[in-house]
Amino acid sequence: MGMRVLVSGMGGELGSLVASLLEQHEWVGSLEGIDADPPRRRLRRAVFHRIGPGQHERMLDVITRFNPHVLIHIAVWEPHSRAAPSIARTLTEEAATSVLGAAAECSALESIVVRSGIEVYGRRRGAVTRPGEGLTPDPTCEFGTSLHTLETTALAVAARIGVSAGLLRLAPVLGPHIPSPLGRLLRMPVVPFSALADPPFAVIHQRDVAEAFVKAASVHLDEPLNIVAPGAITAFQAIRRGRRLPVPVLGPDWSIARSLSYLAGAPVPDHVLEMFHRGRLADNTRARQLLAFAPTTSTRDVIDQLYQWPSIVHVPARRQVA
Repeated sequence: MGMRVLVSGMGGELGSLVASLLEQHEWVGSLEGIDADPPRRRLRRAVFHRIGPGQHERMLDVITRFNPHVLIHIAVWEPHSRAAPSIARTLTEEAATSVLGAAAECSALESIVVRSGIEVYGRRRGAVTRPGEGLTPDPTCEFGTSLHTLETTALAVAARIGVSAGLLRLAPVLGPHIPSPLGRLLRMPVVPFSALADPPFAVIHQRDVAEAFVKAASVHLDEPLNIVAPGAITAFQAIRRGRRLPVPVLGPDWSIARSLSYLAGAPVPDHVLEMFHRGRLADNTRARQLLAFAPTTSTRDVIDQLYQWPSIVHVPARRQVA
């Protein structure tokens, strides 16, 4: 009858996309999802439960009753994507406690796949420019620390109950309707960049991320993997490709630039600021070897598509019928 698969964070754009892909695979039997908001796309056979991250008892009841074989945990809040940094950290921690804690009580559970990010490697001075999965995480930003805490919790739960735990360390995710502080900043008419250094970074398209989650779940991934689009780009190059006005900014002036950007509706969290100053790359060779997976959209193509997405989609009014 196939495996029972549970997706936490199914209501978001990425979670609902993962669910829609899972519905197309024969190895997936029953499919259920949990989130505080309903799915962003139409799902044909997935069952959705609207539950907030802090509703521990209801979460426990729903998950243990479903008794999944595979848990895909996507319920992660990036700072200034949908919530302020402190709230994002709290929501991520509450979701991890509720979902992973409940999954640990499920007798059928065989595999956990968790969303993480390449921010866990950190960008200290002298750090490896393109870290591989064998490098010990050493986060240097709030988002990286939050993701590292999530990874530690997931690995501890998996070790305690004897199941596999796969960690997908994603480059910054961009795609239509994905709430991204980086995406908002780059789409501003005037965009600051570091005048002293303009290091390269990589991103990843939401569709490639969703494919990676499905592949990781199908093979019961049991290690961390970097999921990064091929190629790289600098902030200045990205700004120019979007025909925005680049403004070089020096150290102390960044506080002014961040304040102005915040007032304009594009807050700059510390992990994005860190990326602009020191870059953010990662080695994705292991994903190709283990999952036979390679992103189909390059970093430059993702950036180009970013500027093509309409800010407002006008839907024509329905004609009145007598």
